[in-house]
Amino acid sequence: MWLAAAAPSLARRLLFLGPPPPPLLLLLSRSSRRRRRLHSLGLAAMPEKRPFERLPADVSPINYSLCLKPDLLDFTFEGKLEAAAQVRQATNQIVMNCADIDIITASYAPEGDEEIHATGFNYQNEDEKVTLSFPSTLQTGTGTLKIDFVGELNDKMKGFYRSKYTTPSGEVRYAAVTQFEATDARRAFPCWDEPAIKATFDISLVVPKDRVALSNMNVIDRKPYPDDENVVEVKFARTPVMSTYLVAFVVGEYDFVETRSKDGVCVRVYTPVGKAEQGKFALEVAAKTLPFYKDYFNVPYPLPKIDLIAIADFAAGAMENWGLVTYRETALLIDPKNSCSSSRQWVALVVGHELAHQWFGNLVTMEWWTHLWLNEGFASWIEYLCVDHCFPEYDIWTQFVSADYTRAQELDALDNSHPIEVSVGHPSEVDEIFDAISYSKGASVIRMLHDYIGDKDFKKGMNMYLTKFQQKNAATEDLWESLENASGKPIAAVMNTWTKQMGFPLIYVEAEQVEDDRLLRLSQRKFCASGPYVGEDCPQWMVPITISTSEDPNHAKLKILMDKPEMNVVLKNVKPDQWVKLNLGTVGFYRTQYSSAMLESLLPGIRDLSLPPVDRLGLQNDLFSLARAGIISTVEVLKVMEAFVNEPNYTVWSDLSCNLGILSTLLSHTDFYEEIQEFVKDVFSPIGERLGWDPKPGEGHLDALLRGLVLGKLGKAGHKATLEEARRRFKDHVEGKQILSADLRSPVYLTVLKHGDGTTLDIMLKLHKQADMQEEKNRIERVLGATLSPELIQKVLTFALSEEVRPQDTVSVIGGVAGGSKHGRKAAWKFIKDNWEELYNRYQGGFLISRLIKLSVEGFAVDKMAGEVKAFFESHPAPSAERTIQQCCENILLNAAWLKRDAESIHQYLLQRKASPPTA
Repeated sequence: MWLAAAAPSLARRLLFLGPPPPPLLLLLSRSSRRRRRLHSLGLAAMPEKRPFERLPADVSPINYSLCLKPDLLDFTFEGKLEAAAQVRQATNQIVMNCADIDIITASYAPEGDEEIHATGFNYQNEDEKVTLSFPSTLQTGTGTLKIDFVGELNDKMKGFYRSKYTTPSGEVRYAAVTQFEATDARRAFPCWDEPAIKATFDISLVVPKDRVALSNMNVIDRKPYPDDENVVEVKFARTPVMSTYLVAFVVGEYDFVETRSKDGVCVRVYTPVGKAEQGKFALEVAAKTLPFYKDYFNVPYPLPKIDLIAIADFAAGAMENWGLVTYRETALLIDPKNSCSSSRQWVALVVGHELAHQWFGNLVTMEWWTHLWLNEGFASWIEYLCVDHCFPEYDIWTQFVSADYTRAQELDALDNSHPIEVSVGHPSEVDEIFDAISYSKGASVIRMLHDYIGDKDFKKGMNMYLTKFQQKNAATEDLWESLENASGKPIAAVMNTWTKQMGFPLIYVEAEQVEDDRLLRLSQRKFCASGPYVGEDCPQWMVPITISTSEDPNHAKLKILMDKPEMNVVLKNVKPDQWVKLNLGTVGFYRTQYSSAMLESLLPGIRDLSLPPVDRLGLQNDLFSLARAGIISTVEVLKVMEAFVNEPNYTVWSDLSCNLGILSTLLSHTDFYEEIQEFVKDVFSPIGERLGWDPKPGEGHLDALLRGLVLGKLGKAGHKATLEEARRRFKDHVEGKQILSADLRSPVYLTVLKHGDGTTLDIMLKLHKQADMQEEKNRIERVLGATLSPELIQKVLTFALSEEVRPQDTVSVIGGVAGGSKHGRKAAWKFIKDNWEELYNRYQGGFLISRLIKLSVEGFAVDKMAGEVKAFFESHPAPSAERTIQQCCENILLNAAWLKRDAESIHQYLLQRKASPPTA
């Protein structure tokens, strides 16, 4: 997902939260008005949860023996289940999960006794359950439950579904693949589909003999099928005890590359036929990653093999099925010639994330979806640790702050955020929490916890946790207990303040020189996107705080745990001319607001780069968020942005670019949008000139990322020299004279489309059709929305729902249109409303529907649009996106308030700049 110095008096004019002066009271009342506005629109509270009961505990599985026979032409499948079950309490019925499956026969045979046939199947479709009724009581003890059933290979990218691909000869065919998390194993076979109801699995697949068949375990037998010589039955070894959502099977046509990790595990990457070469990068990453995790956790990988496979139609980025990890093609395949640097990095991160789950999630599984964050937050943190180990040149921890930490803070500042731990009941609620809070805030607080404990004790605690709960289920408290035992620190007390309540603190700090020491006065208050917190009972956090000074900017002079609303801290031996900074490395999950004098002393550290990159990023991001919340003026932040004239770091530029993009979207609602584009050009052109278009000797991964970012930003803003060069290079690329390097394609495509016409769009659509690689198709799809003409925008939207675009990628095409221009935003929203039935049916309430809504409406900045969005979804319900809709409406109101508050002062500042340009 930058010039000139800030004025010397800038910091003095920044409002601060000391004893509240009159402006703060004004802010408080404005903040209260905004909250009243939220309430009047019914946006301040989530709707009532749907009634839900977990499965009864009277019967549970020990082992599933499952045989499935998919029909890849008729898109159906037949299934036979023989489950060894334990009846814990005498009953005459068995309740299981079941959805979109027709049961033909069912029976239960107590061990050593006669079979009892079920006399009724009562489907509770709303709750995705079936009750099997028996004519006599099933007594306590073990027995065998047999069920014959049929189902559909659906096209909804969940359960057991079909995935369309094209063979090298151009023939369209279908694979049968699975995606079960969170609650879709029940679409493939009747089961106890809850994470805590674990069992072993013996899986067999009856498939055409010319197809590859894969499951969680290794193949132990492959024999001809009695009724058909073109079909074989493939049997897989028994799995360890595991949850249903981690079961997987794939039937299709694939090539593979393989190796063995240094621990002797067989690692394979399965690719589309003819593209085995593109699996080598992921194979190399996986082979390094498995031993890294084994050493880190001090627990061996428990299966004999691991397969990573690229699936054509896939809703998520990837899924950690134990021993058979499924991926979107773009999250696994790397073409040495045609893949860009950011794609390599993404593949490395996604492989690191999914393989971490093999221990944390698969070996030890959350007890219920309330603890989902434990799986996802942990994997989202340790993927960076792993990539840093494999690719230290990526400077990946700085990128974490921009990609995860700030993204989570943006969402968590809303009134409609949620705690990390959310009580989850009905299946429709589970998809809602696959969001930036579970993943990115979860990862951020684990990063903070790791820093607070130290790596040695953290690893020790992780080993205790994994060893104690392996092949079992655990809750958040179990992890805290293990880490507390390992470190001797009050982990549960600290972390409960971060996981059980939503939001995070704003730490206000002011300083006073007392002889040779510096006295700091700290206070904490909940940070809100709508301005200062106005509630009576302000939440409090236990905040691990690090403090550094200009004497040694890279190391903490003092570490404290702030466990009260206010605190005084004395820093010994700090000279009057030295700056003091909180939150070294931007590790603590809080925002900081400095007194005017402290901020002013920090600003030169941006220009002379004495502040470390991640601290420069954090300082700028905090100020931008304070401006969005109306606590300081946006103009003052623009002045700080101009201080980044000497900035060399990719991630700092990336975050700056993102914030300027947010501001540009906001100002697209005004008549001075062009002025902010001039500002963007002024900020980015010096770094653009330094970098140039072509890589220089000695450059690396981060230089390639920075060049693409800067050229894209300048091209989109209409920087004359960039636009001319992009057009020249695009022409050479299309004519085959000089093919664009993969790292330059996105910025060049974006630039020529933004400033092009119908011919340009037609050429881009032709390139899309010709592209053999999904990465290139996606690259084009994401920039199509940059086109400006209403007629061409409509053409792009129509293209989004065409057969040319894979179902999971439609979202990024429509989102690109909404983010491309003011007209695009309106057209995309109308398109969604007009095509809602088709879109909703396509994604069946999964998380892609939430993403589509968020990308399409969040850029609006008029109060009445919040009401319109709310009204539309009241008459067109999307249960799994309810929270997202509330958050979007809140953001629209916040944008409108920001525009009313700061638009005029921003305009005046940009006009003054134009009249007397600042000098470096």
